[in-house]
Amino acid sequence: MSENKVHGTWSSRWTFIFAATGSAVGLGNIWKFPYITGENGGGAFVFVYLFCIALIGIPIMMGEVLLGRRGRQNPVQSVSSIATEAGRSANWKVIGVLGSIAGLLIMSFYSVIAGWAMHYAVTTLTGSYVGATPDEVGTAFDALLQSPVALSFWHTLFALMTFGVVAAGVTKGLGSVARFMMPFLFFSLFILLIYSFILGDFSAAFSFLFSFDFSALTLDSVLVAMGHAFFTLGVGMGAIMAYGAYMPKGVCLGKAVLTVGFLDTLIALLAGLAIFPIVFATSAIEPGAGPGLLFVSLPVAFGGMPLGAIIGALFFILVTVAAWSSSVSLIEPATAWLIEKKKFSRVKASGLVMFVAWALGFLTVFSFNEWSDFKPIWLLSLTPFDFLDFLTSQIMLPLGGLLIAIFVAWKLPLPVVQSETTTFSQSMRHIWLVILKFVSPVLVIAVMIAKLYETLLPLF
Repeated sequence: MSENKVHGTWSSRWTFIFAATGSAVGLGNIWKFPYITGENGGGAFVFVYLFCIALIGIPIMMGEVLLGRRGRQNPVQSVSSIATEAGRSANWKVIGVLGSIAGLLIMSFYSVIAGWAMHYAVTTLTGSYVGATPDEVGTAFDALLQSPVALSFWHTLFALMTFGVVAAGVTKGLGSVARFMMPFLFFSLFILLIYSFILGDFSAAFSFLFSFDFSALTLDSVLVAMGHAFFTLGVGMGAIMAYGAYMPKGVCLGKAVLTVGFLDTLIALLAGLAIFPIVFATSAIEPGAGPGLLFVSLPVAFGGMPLGAIIGALFFILVTVAAWSSSVSLIEPATAWLIEKKKFSRVKASGLVMFVAWALGFLTVFSFNEWSDFKPIWLLSLTPFDFLDFLTSQIMLPLGGLLIAIFVAWKLPLPVVQSETTTFSQSMRHIWLVILKFVSPVLVIAVMIAKLYETLLPLF
């Protein structure tokens, strides 16, 4: 049975681009990128980050999309069939297995964190933070984390929202990410930018993001930039490979992936330009405020500004939509595998995968309250949430990305690569393969070693 009959294909090149951008854009762009930029010196960090995107994120993403479009199946069976075609061991399917499991595990805690944004969208709109002090907002955030009931409610609601999109299928469900979510995301960012330009300290924010003070960079800053460049595009977890399987044959793979990378980076920078003017206009907030920048510092800032309740609510709706567009891609690989391999209907497949992710999500829910002190040595002295985050982001995804680079650049016969990159010039294909062979793997290994050292050192 052809892939078209099983799942369908994207209606156009731009549908794939927006859907893949929706997969890439998430909490990392709206939440993590602004605060790690603030922690690591601003513009110089952005420069290094963009350089790393070009050497890590884009090359590996091209390889992952190539595998998806070549295999035209779920990530597990795509890699298996391509390996067999190339005369390689079918065991290379571990790439798809790793990615599918990682996506499922990430979804389990991603929906809990996304639930925070949904909670804040409601509480901000009702004026809960108008005139509030940092201590008051911090106390409210702690109260949310200490409430298993509240966290479970928002976690469940977000899981149902994700299930609804994936169950609807490629065209009506996943395609809706391209048709509705992404335009809404850009529209919301545009409104926030105007608001920040008028009422915030836009010149200070622009200088902070784009001035080049390389003295502020440290080795750790470079490693953070390398790590975020890898994770921001969502490579290594099968989502982009699954989306590549639905790509029309005539689409230029290189231009499509470059466009996705450009839009993902653009949204991260626009988010910074929307957030930092408000931060700099509020003297009590530091740009390097860490993870609390989103859930403590910004509610304080919005609470003290004109129309802050409305604009603040719009901001947290934006964060929710960004998370939603990413979450649907997290469970699509496993859903596609159940449909193709086990002959499940899409509704049953997506329901089963989402149920497993939802149930696992309670490990994260309780990690912030009832189990906050549960840090056994077999979890590396981490809470269940911290361990899941470590396992997926520091081991499974980098390992998956590394294997993709090795498989595509070293194991696939050149004619196979050429047949999927017919729109590449010979020089462009050569540069891409050289980076994928020699540069991307080394940088991914460097990130893995650094993060493993940072996590495991305290145990010894």
